[in-house]
Amino acid sequence: MNVFSKVTAALSLSVISFASFATSPDFPHLATTGYGEVVAKPDMAQFSVKVVDSTMTAEQAKQSVDSSVTAFLKALSDEGVESDDIASSNLYITPQYHYPKKGKPELVGYRASRSITVTVDELADLNRYLDLALNSGINQVDNIQLKVKDQATYQQQARLEAIKDANSKAESLAKGFGKEINGVWRIDYNMSGSQPILMRSMAMDARTESNSYQDSSIVIRDRVDVIYKLD
Repeated sequence: MNVFSKVTAALSLSVISFASFATSPDFPHLATTGYGEVVAKPDMAQFSVKVVDSTMTAEQAKQSVDSSVTAFLKALSDEGVESDDIASSNLYITPQYHYPKKGKPELVGYRASRSITVTVDELADLNRYLDLALNSGINQVDNIQLKVKDQATYQQQARLEAIKDANSKAESLAKGFGKEINGVWRIDYNMSGSQPILMRSMAMDARTESNSYQDSSIVIRDRVDVIYKLD
């Protein structure tokens, strides 16, 4: 897997055009962009599911959806999931119409839906919680996002790699043009963040074993833009 993006760097002895910097120095200088990334194993997750039902009346649709949501919330509580790790949306009900080629639209029923987002502290529990959703009548998975608990530590590691990358390229470029680095004039920091593993719009019957989640990876990236002074 290609873990680093292509590097762009410019060398100038007068004025340089570099989008990351609002102004350019009026002395010999060199600008580089450093990239760093760390590959981490996910140890937690967050997933969003939805229950959707269409019936002849709004009340029937509401009752059906609320029943599935209540059953799922109880199942999560029985598993020891804290209420702070669960977020549920309001109930949405919309009328459904049939549009004939001629004549007025005809009301044919109502569609109700509710969403639930669950934070999973232990990745090994993810598949079991998805099973609970299926058994409770939830019929749609909107999003599964794998995460790491210690995001800040991995981000710091990626940042240090970006700094090393910027310095290494600057030294190589300066040497190649017969110059020497004489300090740093400006640093612009733009945190790139992580690239989580996402699984969207999965059907509930498309079962995935939990081991496949644990075998996945998360790429956490960072970058830094630097202008160095040259002798």
